[in-house]
Amino acid sequence: MTIAVYPGTFDPFTRGHEDNERIEIAKEVLGHYPNVKIAGFSGLLKDFAREHNARVIVRGLRAVSDFEYEFQMAGMNRYLLPDVETLFLTPSDQYQFISGTFVREIAIMGGDVSVREIAIMGGDVSKFVFPSVEKWLLKKVAETNQLKE
Repeated sequence: MTIAVYPGTFDPFTRGHEDNERIEIAKEVLGHYPNVKIAGFSGLLKDFAREHNARVIVRGLRAVSDFEYEFQMAGMNRYLLPDVETLFLTPSDQYQFISGTFVREIAIMGGDVSVREIAIMGGDVSKFVFPSVEKWLLKKVAETNQLKE
């Protein structure tokens, strides 16, 4: 069996310092896949990959602007982990413009980030975020708004 690692902050799953909450949401969203294990880590990706015998690092590319950063990161990972490959995946056309930043901004402005169909930048998206992510995100927006008051 080939083991792959898909590292990321997954924000809006969290704002970086809430690792346990992010992990729990990821488990809720992806837990039904028997071959997927969700694990948090701190430190270097190379150490985590070696500890788990990973052979592949999976990264997503939405736009050309993502490529420059990811290309440099893949080069460094190749230097640190010569026996581990980086695999780049691109989303379907309907999801290319979706980002955690957009989701957060829409939620903060009171927009709909649920699984109901919404139109953003001319795209019709029927599964924008999972219900558990929507619930978490709206809770965070409410907490942020309370802090501002």
